[in-house]
Amino acid sequence: MILTFSILLILSSLLLIVLVLMHKGRGGGLSDMFGGGVSSSLGGSSVAERNLDRITVGTAVIWAISVVALGLLFKFN
Repeated sequence: MILTFSILLILSSLLLIVLVLMHKGRGGGLSDMFGGGVSSSLGGSSVAERNLDRITVGTAVIWAISVVALGLLFKFN
């Protein structure tokens, strides 16, 4: 069980690094390569940027659950 959560933590950490780097900052970002630079005329963010936000939040939740689970497993083991 510890091995499973450790692998999940490593994979989610690496994916989270990549996803955060893809976000658009002040000067653009890697998300522009995937169509993030074309925003809607209503002033909202683009569909690609919103989907990137959702994936990033989901990965962060998986990362946090892995950290808590590993902490509990090491405490009671």
